[in-house]
Amino acid sequence: MYVSSLSEIRKIMGYRQCDGYEILLEVSKIPSGYKITGEVKGRVDDVELFSFPRPDKVLVNNWQSWGPARVITKEFKLDFPKELIQKFGFSASIMPEVYFNNLISDYFIASEEFVIGALKSQIGHVYFRLNDDNVSVHSRYFGKTFHEWTPIEPVVILNLAPDDGLFYYAELIAKENDIAFSSHNPIGWSSWYQYYLDYDYQKMVSDLDKSKELDLGYEVFQIDDAWEVDIGDWIPNEKFPSLKEMADKIASYGYKPGIWLAPFSISETSSVFKNHPDWLVKDEYGLPVVAYENWNKKIYALDTTHPEAIEWLRKLFITLKESGFDYFKIDFLFAGAIQGRRYAENTSPVEAYRNGLKVIREAVGDSFVLGCGAPLLPSVGFVDGMRIGADTAPYWDPNAPDIGYPNAYYALRNVITRAFMNNILWWNDPDCLMLRKEDTQINDAQRELYTLVSLFLDNMIIQSDNLSYEIDMKLWKLIKKYKTYGRRRFKIKGLIDGKYTITSCGVNGCDEVIIEELTIPQYMVSYDTPRVELKKIVEKRTDGRTFNYYEETHQ
Repeated sequence: MYVSSLSEIRKIMGYRQCDGYEILLEVSKIPSGYKITGEVKGRVDDVELFSFPRPDKVLVNNWQSWGPARVITKEFKLDFPKELIQKFGFSASIMPEVYFNNLISDYFIASEEFVIGALKSQIGHVYFRLNDDNVSVHSRYFGKTFHEWTPIEPVVILNLAPDDGLFYYAELIAKENDIAFSSHNPIGWSSWYQYYLDYDYQKMVSDLDKSKELDLGYEVFQIDDAWEVDIGDWIPNEKFPSLKEMADKIASYGYKPGIWLAPFSISETSSVFKNHPDWLVKDEYGLPVVAYENWNKKIYALDTTHPEAIEWLRKLFITLKESGFDYFKIDFLFAGAIQGRRYAENTSPVEAYRNGLKVIREAVGDSFVLGCGAPLLPSVGFVDGMRIGADTAPYWDPNAPDIGYPNAYYALRNVITRAFMNNILWWNDPDCLMLRKEDTQINDAQRELYTLVSLFLDNMIIQSDNLSYEIDMKLWKLIKKYKTYGRRRFKIKGLIDGKYTITSCGVNGCDEVIIEELTIPQYMVSYDTPRVELKKIVEKRTDGRTFNYYEETHQ
């Protein structure tokens, strides 16, 4: 149903009988807007809830961690290289058959005057299709049959500009899903953006030693991709000792051991693929579906509804936990949500994905779970941290394709446009800071701005450098200082016009960064004065106990 203005949204209420299903919609008033709820019954693929006139400038969002959250105008055309369609596969969209031929936004959309977004993604996938003149709001259920009347994914319309409306939207998501996540926002180190696959145990020990020598104050030390035999065969290769030896070594330095894996991905060369083809998501002919291509291999998807696959997944994470790992970066998670046939019939891709996350969360208990390459809205409540942008990289290129490729520029752009999720849905992971002054194309200004924005927005701070290189210790000392201030409150202006003002307040006062032009970058920083300094005092009691106190001083 088309509404000429969002103020007429009540017109969509009522009963509809469509091809194969029935739907009943309700519209209720909430502060600053409306909430659309309802029920559906029958076999449902794609439901158009309503459509409305398209504004010239809108903030659109991709479904998973690496995808862009950006402002576009009516002149924008999706320019996705055709030669990459098969390689990217479902990483680009849960609906590649729609995505590559249409302009869509997943979960939410915003303009200068409104924010519209789904509050849940537990069964279906809410998305927005943008045509030249209008926007249609859809809920996709992928052919699932509802035998009884079942609640649809609720949607809110907020008559607020995104600078305020997106934060309110996140609060509504948190309330709707009763979200809980770790109260701790960790600081640490990861191997990936320095070593990539060229990493081994000796390099791990070298950086552990150097981290203590430099007194960097890490809480987490995380091994990334390079340790495993294959994608799907999660046992150490010849470059590393046993899982327990790795975890024990990291713990001996006083750090929480962290490890990377892609639990829903199975490579064509893995023993799981060869020995358990029945564990994979299949097409209509019973053949395994290629989820994406990476590592110069075809990558398939674990069927997280298959009883044996579920038990394998559970034992995998229990083993990692029992080996001593307490921080899990789980990557390429979108593979768990691809379309296809599964063991449990009449299960939507979203339901299957959430079932896999539930198994992992139950296996690791209260360990910190960082999601990456993850469908965003279906992940709420299962992860403690979430990557919210493309992979960063040791280069800054505003002219590169904005399709989720590694790029520090686009990574930082998403840190800003998805900042509203932080400390409401999870801790935002801006991706690793690279503070080295060598073996990089990042200049001083780019490195400083990336660090300041991540700090001011109270994001996770994970460093990725060879610690034998020259490190920008001035920035790292600033990081350590800010971490003593505790949580921060922040506000962003300019999400639609792209000239950002970030105000960040804590016990040190309110600091501000004004970004006139992100591409260069051109920015100004102002710190509150006088700035509060916290001096640490360590008191050792005669009974052996140690107490830490902090006293305020002023510059």
